[in-house]
Amino acid sequence: MKKSIVQSKSFQFSLNIISLFSKLQKEKEFIISKQLLRSGTSIGANIEEAMAGQSKRDFIAKMSISSKEARETRYWLLLLKGSDLTQINVSSLLKDINKLIRLLTSIVKTSQENLVKKQV
Repeated sequence: MKKSIVQSKSFQFSLNIISLFSKLQKEKEFIISKQLLRSGTSIGANIEEAMAGQSKRDFIAKMSISSKEARETRYWLLLLKGSDLTQINVSSLLKDINKLIRLLTSIVKTSQENLVKKQV
């Protein structure tokens, strides 16, 4: 089965987060790196769960969780960018996470609208 755009983008983003985590660990940054790893990889995991949702409501709930995890991930990236913890440039990851947030927001809104239309 072919992966959706959001599945592909979230998977690649997770790989990039794992790479950043590894670099941060080498720099002895352990706190934010672990939070970033958890939230950054959780986005794709919840998308995968959503794709196997038992109902449209379940799909929406899992995609909403993915959206929240993406926003948390953006927060950790912004902290890294704004702090003196590392000199690693996270600008491209911030661009990627903003795209994922927009995509997830669109999916959730459209799915909610379709669910309401179906009920009417």
